[in-house]
Amino acid sequence: MSKNVMIVDDAVFMRTILRGILERSGYNVVADAQDGKKALEKYKELYASAQKPDLVLLDITMPEMDGLTALKELKKYDEQVKVIMCSSLTSQHVVIDAIQAGAKNFISKPFNEDKVIEIISKYL
Repeated sequence: MSKNVMIVDDAVFMRTILRGILERSGYNVVADAQDGKKALEKYKELYASAQKPDLVLLDITMPEMDGLTALKELKKYDEQVKVIMCSSLTSQHVVIDAIQAGAKNFISKPFNEDKVIEIISKYL
């Protein structure tokens, strides 16, 4: 059975790139969202269904609700949620903040397909 993934990024082209990488590797993209607020709403909608995301790929810099805030809200709703942060912001303090907030790992942009799949496969 393929694993369910939700993609959250304010840039349509980034969501499209990630969707392609994931689908080529056999993952099922069950939802995407352009900001943290919509991501939280979609996660809650899917939570009790067969399409509950097994993993959330979450950008950091977004309008409405940024990725770190969304991560904290997702963890409040579901302590077991697996989140990997994705960002071009790779400064050490940003990565540390994300990991301390509960992120499993960090993928830097621009995406390297092999690296994305290597990191995701560790958690799924």
